[in-house]
Amino acid sequence: MGNFTLDINKFVKKCGANADQAVRKTIFDLGKSVVERTPVGDATYWKSPPPPGYVGGRARGNWSHSVGQIKIEEFDVVSRSGSVSNARIAGSIPKEAAGKIHFIQNSLPYIQRLEDGWSRQCPPNGMVGLTMMEFQSIINKALEEIR
Repeated sequence: MGNFTLDINKFVKKCGANADQAVRKTIFDLGKSVVERTPVGDATYWKSPPPPGYVGGRARGNWSHSVGQIKIEEFDVVSRSGSVSNARIAGSIPKEAAGKIHFIQNSLPYIQRLEDGWSRQCPPNGMVGLTMMEFQSIINKALEEIR
C-alpha cells in the first residue's frame, strides 16, 4: 500500500490544480475502455437458438460508476454501442473527483463469466483485466490531454 500511496502523491503533484479534471478524465476513459471491450451477444455463435425477441447488448449497457462504495444495480437497458453506459458513467463522476474512491461496476449475474472468457468475443485477459493492464497509459493520456 505504501508504494501505491507514493504513486498517488506523485500523480497529485503532477496534476497540481488540475487533479479533479485529471481524475474525472481517467475514470471516464477507464469506464469507456471496459464498456467497449464488453461483448455484445451474437446468437449466430450459439449452440441453441436465442430466446424470442433476444437482442444483444445488455452487458454492455449495464456498466456504471459510483463513489465511496459499490452500488449494486441492474439496468433494464440494451446498448449495443455502449453509449448508455458511457453517458451513465460520465454523469456520475463528481466535479470534485480527486481524493475519493471510485468504482466502475456491472451488477449482471453473468458479468464475471464474461470477464473470465465465457464468450469467444471477450479479450483473452478480460474486459477489466486488459483495461487495468493499460491503467498507467490511460492516466498518462488523461494528463497530456488536460495540459
